[in-house]
Amino acid sequence: MLERLQTVEDRYEYLNEQLSDPEIANDPNKIKELSKEQAQMQRTVEVYREYKEARQQLDEAKSMLEDELDAEMKDMVKSEVEELSERIENQEEELRRLLLPKDPNDDKNVIIEIRGAAGGEEAALFAADLYKMYTRYAEKQGWKAEIVESTASDLGGYREIIFMINGDSAYSKMKYENGAHRVQRVPSTESGGRVHTSTATVAVLPEAEEVEVDIHDKDIRVDTFAASGPGGQSVNTTMSAVRLTHVPTGIVASCQDGKSQIKNKEKAMTILRARVYDKFQQEAQAEYDENRKSAVGTGDRSERIRTYNFPQTRVTDHRIGLTLQKLDQILQGELDQVIEPLVMEEQAELMEKAGEA
Repeated sequence: MLERLQTVEDRYEYLNEQLSDPEIANDPNKIKELSKEQAQMQRTVEVYREYKEARQQLDEAKSMLEDELDAEMKDMVKSEVEELSERIENQEEELRRLLLPKDPNDDKNVIIEIRGAAGGEEAALFAADLYKMYTRYAEKQGWKAEIVESTASDLGGYREIIFMINGDSAYSKMKYENGAHRVQRVPSTESGGRVHTSTATVAVLPEAEEVEVDIHDKDIRVDTFAASGPGGQSVNTTMSAVRLTHVPTGIVASCQDGKSQIKNKEKAMTILRARVYDKFQQEAQAEYDENRKSAVGTGDRSERIRTYNFPQTRVTDHRIGLTLQKLDQILQGELDQVIEPLVMEEQAELMEKAGEA
């Protein structure tokens, strides 16, 4: 572990030198690339340097214990040894965690697709609740959310809504929302007061940069049409909505949220690139079909990652058996109460695998 940490620190110092190079200073893209890499290892280097300093202090304290000391000084040094030993143990734990393999997509923005599934209008209303939950969470994180496309239901829910979240390491947290979400509550349309079960599916895709997926203009079919509102009625007479089809894969992306055809095309291209990137990435792992089914879900009531139970104000994440009686808080965007335990569980699994290797 120490060799790896020293390698990281050496790389960090090399990046410092590169960022100070006048030739590189004139290349904004290179500066951005190097600064991003350096920022990713900054915490590791900081803890490693603190760890090395603590180890040196511990060695010095232990050396002092070999000298002739009066009782009071000896007790003081022993106390320092205990304190330093505990600090070093905690630092070693954090360093092991910092050295764990990192998802290459963690630093990216995300595209989230929510679809009402089993449950009709109630599922569409629940999809709207999930959208509000995610946008509130994004706001608390200092991220920016922007709708790309949506299809509203008659009662104000969403049969489908696609939106982007731009923010620091958004994918690292939002990726845990992939899957089918189940709600148990009395629908507003239910006169008998019976609890219904409905589902909505959530797909979280990392935003792909142009260099990561090569999409040629000749492979894209562009269709324009007038944007429509609930029920299909036209909301404007201009052909501002854009639909892009990636002919080689058949993947489609569209956007009708803005009044500008150019901006809608840019957004649709972002969605298309992310979907193509996701497809190629999954295929590269030779698990595309199964992973995609797992990520998006069929919407069946039995296939779920989380349940939101309104009568008991309870949220249960089935992946880690976590149950919280904090439904209102979570729907208001306090999602870290669920996401952080998921992150810790994944890190624990990775550390266990690293220990077995």
